[in-house]
Amino acid sequence: MNRVLLDPALLVLRAVLGVTMFAHGWQKLTGPGLEGVGGMFDQMGVPLAQVAGPATMLVELVGGVLLVLGLATRVAAAAVVVVSVGAIAIVHWSAGFYAADGGYELVLVLAAMALTLVLTGPGGWSLDAPFARRRSPERAREMVSA
Repeated sequence: MNRVLLDPALLVLRAVLGVTMFAHGWQKLTGPGLEGVGGMFDQMGVPLAQVAGPATMLVELVGGVLLVLGLATRVAAAAVVVVSVGAIAIVHWSAGFYAADGGYELVLVLAAMALTLVLTGPGGWSLDAPFARRRSPERAREMVSA
């Protein structure tokens, strides 16, 4: 794919995923709150709910901001994949596909978006980009041959 198109496409992907994840974390923080989110997860049958609830909220809030900025993108996206796969397996799978029925439709899309960023990286329009350029294979070859 042409780099001219890839960088803005990855920015859009990061921004949409990041804002969506942040909104879900914010909903947990301003709804049940840090202490109540564990109880909410417990009611849904999540194992280790008192740990998983706050951890999920943290991934959503901090990971969402990192994704929008394109900072530590692969790490943030990998955390979203883990949280999403857990949500599908533990909470949403039994409700079927459609999100309107409590199913895994939306969570699957979020996981696929995050996995795409794990595999591709953040793109050139990100705060990670300067670090990626320093570690690129081309740059390493330039340094060796100099």
